[in-house]
Amino acid sequence: MGKITFYEEKNFQGRSYECMNDCSDMSSYLSRCQSCRVESGCFMTYERPNYMGNQFFMRKGEYQDMQRMMSMGMMFDTIRSCRMIPFHRGQFRMRIHERENFGGQMNELMDDCDNIQERYRMNECQSCNVMDGHWLMYEQPQFRGKMMYMRPGEYRSFRDMGMSGQRFMSMRRITDMC
Repeated sequence: MGKITFYEEKNFQGRSYECMNDCSDMSSYLSRCQSCRVESGCFMTYERPNYMGNQFFMRKGEYQDMQRMMSMGMMFDTIRSCRMIPFHRGQFRMRIHERENFGGQMNELMDDCDNIQERYRMNECQSCNVMDGHWLMYEQPQFRGKMMYMRPGEYRSFRDMGMSGQRFMSMRRITDMC
């Protein structure tokens, strides 16, 4: 079980909202989020309600200034929804496809991949099937750029998920004790 507390002001000040599971819209609890504390587990946070927009992965720790986090790769300064990532025991397995609807070249991953172009000679990944585990996909090699949380399921097109023009170049398993 995870626990995250969001605060309206920096340094854990102002009104707060404690969350121990998914929350599709925090607007009714907080007008903004300037800091947060992850007491246990791992969470994916989103800049818009209903798990939409830019995403940022948060593990156990203190995040006292969200604006400062923009220098660490966070692409937004407020959080509107969050999703708890359950801890996965067992193997990790995902099939990535070069084109939408599972078209083009296909490769199966069971571990992290820092660059699909170098490892598989794939130009991009536009669809995938996550069979086991929870993954983070990144738009650039070396786990950089915008990220997307992928839980088990079929993803025929990232465009359908509001990620128009999005392509992914590296993938990482979420192996933390979430």
